[in-house]
Amino acid sequence: QVQLVESGGGLVQAGGSLRLSCAASGRAFRWYNMGWFRQAPGKERDFVAALSWSGGNIYYSDSVKGRFTISSDNAKNTVYLQMTSLNAEDTAVYYCAAGNYQYFSAWYSEQNKYAYWGQGTQVTVSS
Repeated sequence: QVQLVESGGGLVQAGGSLRLSCAASGRAFRWYNMGWFRQAPGKERDFVAALSWSGGNIYYSDSVKGRFTISSDNAKNTVYLQMTSLNAEDTAVYYCAAGNYQYFSAWYSEQNKYAYWGQGTQVTVSS
């Protein structure tokens, strides 16, 4: 079991940057694959990025590729989402999630494969 807490959200001007953090307690991150998702008001929750701690595999949605970077710090038991070149369409509640099924490459973007979720952190980009 793992508990996840996101932080780092806030208000940022278009073109700016933010770094989100997801701190874990309980079982160490190395046992899990990690994902970031986001949900804008009135819209579905969408995949953003994912990271396999054991294998180092990284995946991004097309909408954030080249602008966002997912990374981890095993010593701090924390996963990060560095966001740059933010625009108004990035405004959403951002969630981190953890799952531990095999064949991560086949399910990294599937929400129902992630068993553990954080409470979310709000990111608002002014335009």
